[in-house]
Order: sequence, then structure tokens, then C-alpha cells
Amino acid sequence: MTVQSKDVSTGSNRTERDYPMMETNLEIIAYPASAGGTHTRVLEAGKGQETVFFLHGVGARADRWRRNLPVVAAAGYRCMAIDLPGHGFARKGVGFNYSVPGYADFAQTFLNENGIGDCHLVGTSMGAHILSTLCCRNRSRVRSLTLVGATGLFPIGAQARERIAARISDVSREGIGRKLAAVVYDSTLVTEAIREEEWRINNSPGAIDSFRLLAEYFRNGLDGDAVGKGLIAQAAGLKHLIVWGEEDRSVPIDIGRSFAAEMNSSLVSIPRTAHVPYWEAPEAFNATLVRFLGSL
Repeated sequence: MTVQSKDVSTGSNRTERDYPMMETNLEIIAYPASAGGTHTRVLEAGKGQETVFFLHGVGARADRWRRNLPVVAAAGYRCMAIDLPGHGFARKGVGFNYSVPGYADFAQTFLNENGIGDCHLVGTSMGAHILSTLCCRNRSRVRSLTLVGATGLFPIGAQARERIAARISDVSREGIGRKLAAVVYDSTLVTEAIREEEWRINNSPGAIDSFRLLAEYFRNGLDGDAVGKGLIAQAAGLKHLIVWGEEDRSVPIDIGRSFAAEMNSSLVSIPRTAHVPYWEAPEAFNATLVRFLGSL
């Protein structure tokens, strides 16, 4: 079985034709919402008939997709991103099921309560794990699934789980600075303002309890919820896109290649990016996603 790995150039020789629709006047709106009575925040752009639903990873928030939502919306889609509980401006503190299955329940409830039927799912890191779980549970609701540097495809073992849990629990200024530096290829993109905002949000009321509970889940429950086998069983009928940063240190690209081989699929690798290629190289990522959605 051969995996096709496609490199998307992000060099200085790019042209407008290479990355269509990168300039757009579409605005993102932000508003509060809830799912099953649990508060969250929504970022939304576009009014297309088909919805593209974006989900962030651990320690992040819907804002990670601000460089992507307007461009995909300009291609004719309604684009939505939400804050997961414990993150961003969503509900924080004890009393929520901080696990991949719990988050999948929350995402499905949000879609149901907002009248969103079948839609395109785009998830990164743990967000990809969550949306993959949702897909395995309710395949008929998924028009397509895009995975970006996905976690949870395969079990990773106790030592790796412990390392990740320790990073999740560390919300000091220094710890957050290290985490931000680790997810990008070009560390100069992480400004002092970004670090300060990240620290303030991840130390807001209830956040420390949320991350403590999420870290406990990573230590004790994560591998039991690995979703790769479930996706592989659906591979033949599932429209999917697998994207990875070529320099991803959080979830090495070899994991993506191995999964793509199991899916009998191809992997799109974006050079000179790490765990957040959609943020580091939005032109390349947006062009890839828009082409994929337009091909369905």
C-alpha cells in the first residue's frame, strides 16, 4: 500500500493563482451560545447552504481558525467554530465530562440544537479526535472529515500520556510560552501579545480545574478512546482529507502517514509548518481545504 504525500509550497514565489480567494471582505461574527445548557462562544462567517464546522485542540480556542473561516466562507460555505468547555470563553470548572467522548457529545448537541444537519467537519489535534469520534458514532451526519495533525488515531502508551498530561496542567507563563513555541515551526510568529492573551485566558476562573480534569483523562482514559480503527472501517465511504505540518513535533508526521496508509489515502504535508499549519501557512491550508470541499 502506497501513501501519496503531497507537499504544498508556502514559499515566496507563490502567486494569486496558486492560492485563490485569499483576500476577502467577509467578516467573522462572534456570539454566545449553549449546548445542553453548557455555555460556549461561536465564531461564524458566510451564509452558504453547506456548513463547515471547525474544532480546535487542547489549550486553544475558536480564534485559532480566524485565518481560515473568512476564506472558506468566501468559497460559498457557512463556517462555524466553537470554544470547547474549559477553553476560550466557554464554560470552565468542574461538572463537565472533560474527555473525548464528552466533548463529542457536546459538539453533537451543539449541532443538533442549532439545526445543523449533515456538515463538513474540520478538526485539529484533539479537535480532530473529537470529530472523528462523532463521525464514527453518526456517519450519516458527516459530509466530509478533515483531520489536521490529529491525536487519538492510535494508542500512545502511558509514558507519552503522562508527558502530555504534565504539559496540559502547566498553565504558568513559562509553560504556556513553551507550549506555543512547540506547536509552530517559526517561533517568531508567537508574539508577546499572543503569549499574554493565552496565559490570561488559560488562567481565567475555572480554567485550572478544567485542565486538571483534562490531564487526568489523558493519563487514564485517552488510549481507550483511540478512534483510528473506527475510521479505517469507514474509509471506503468517507470523504476525508488528511493534512499535516511537515515539522510537527507534537504529533509527528509519520503517524499521519501510517494512518493514511491504513485509510488507503493520501496525506497533504505543508512544509515549514509544525502542529498548526492552518495558522502558520493559512494560504496553503485554505487553498487545500477549499479545493477538497469543492471536489465533493
